[in-house]
Amino acid sequence: MDINFPLLLVLAVLVTGLIALFDRLVLLPKRRTAVATFKSGTSAQSFDQDAVDQIEREPGIVETAKSVFPVLALVLVLRSFLFEPFQIPSGSMIPTLQIGDFILVNKYEYGLRLPVLGTKILPVNDPERGHVMVFKEPRNPNINFIKRVIGVPGDRISYTNKKLVINGQPVQEEFAAQLRDSSGSYKLFNESIDGKIHTIRKDNGLLRRDAEGSWVIPEGYYFMMGDNRDHSNDSRYWGLVPENNIVGKAVYIWMHWPSWKQIPNFKNNGTIE
Repeated sequence: MDINFPLLLVLAVLVTGLIALFDRLVLLPKRRTAVATFKSGTSAQSFDQDAVDQIEREPGIVETAKSVFPVLALVLVLRSFLFEPFQIPSGSMIPTLQIGDFILVNKYEYGLRLPVLGTKILPVNDPERGHVMVFKEPRNPNINFIKRVIGVPGDRISYTNKKLVINGQPVQEEFAAQLRDSSGSYKLFNESIDGKIHTIRKDNGLLRRDAEGSWVIPEGYYFMMGDNRDHSNDSRYWGLVPENNIVGKAVYIWMHWPSWKQIPNFKNNGTIE
């Protein structure tokens, strides 16, 4: 079952905030009135501080809500408008990102957006070709994907015989290495898009026929591809990413932890190109 964590966080902030506000406006004045009444009917000789403390004591749910509300509110602001951590779950961005990499995503690079809704409330920058971007998967917005921006509004994209063409110009590729792993042999290429150089992977086998095609990118949409070109579920298969699905720009790898059975390490730390 997919869990919509942003929605749960917003609801938690709302509920704890309302409880704290209700206490401030309704319950606290009642407790103060009860304390004043108790003191007025008690002589100095028989005054019981323990009884006063008992009357002034906040209900358990109020105490808990007031304790966690500032923390939840701070987390909501940080992950909604500044930075949010993500873990890479698949190999679609190999070799740029490995399975188990923990990354930071800049949430304000592409404009400030409302939590959950994703509606932009303050424009900043637009995604550029070559950026690595996190977005909500168009078919299931509860799932976050990470791919590279290949096409922006107005672009014409084609991918044929494992060759990428943008606006009629073949994208430059420089052979880097031929390697082998458990899945077979593959090649690495240094790809240059608008002066941004990154490494991509291509298997030596045949290209899936449904991975080929041509696309025209309309206003408000983006064409995304993984750097592991033969093992990426991306825009070639399910279409374009709408503006409202953008989460942010992936900017930094801060830890690598592929499984709970292994010790976290920092071998991949660095900026994301």
